[in-house]
Amino acid sequence: MGKMVHAQRKRIHPYKFNMWVAMGSIVMMFAGFTSAYLVMQSRSTWQSFELPEVFWFSTAVILVSSGTIQWAYRSFKAHNMGRYKMLITVTAVLGLVFLASQTTGFAELYERGLKLDWNVSVALLYIIAGAHMLHVLGGVVALLIIFIRAYRRKVRSYDPIPIEVVATYWHFVDVLWIYLYVFFLWIR
Repeated sequence: MGKMVHAQRKRIHPYKFNMWVAMGSIVMMFAGFTSAYLVMQSRSTWQSFELPEVFWFSTAVILVSSGTIQWAYRSFKAHNMGRYKMLITVTAVLGLVFLASQTTGFAELYERGLKLDWNVSVALLYIIAGAHMLHVLGGVVALLIIFIRAYRRKVRSYDPIPIEVVATYWHFVDVLWIYLYVFFLWIR
């Protein structure tokens, strides 16, 4: 009986397992994207361009949001629901600010004449960063779901798994953006 209880404790929760599998798949997808970018860069038609300055701002925003979601998770585990609600709200707002600043950056590129048909270098940037923005949007939706749950529940459930899964994913899209941004700055 003791071995069975011990074995059950070592099992990973299905939500966590699914999240790790999904993140592994996403890593593979972006590894393929950035590999394609490197291969295409060797073409004679490749053209370099400057990234919008607003991407620095969006990078700072997503870094701060990673801190706020971690603090929210700790507050939830400590049963400090007031602080948890505030920090989940701040994290959701920062997620939306990140998406808005990214949209602003791509609008700036478009205004400079850097459109999808301009060159393969810009097309790949739009595809890679656009795919990242879709993943961030998925994270914002998850944040909004736990935000709504935090404010509507009459009976408190202190199961930390949902917030832990969302926080893990949010940290993941944060690290992924840092990787992509450094990649684009370095490889231009």
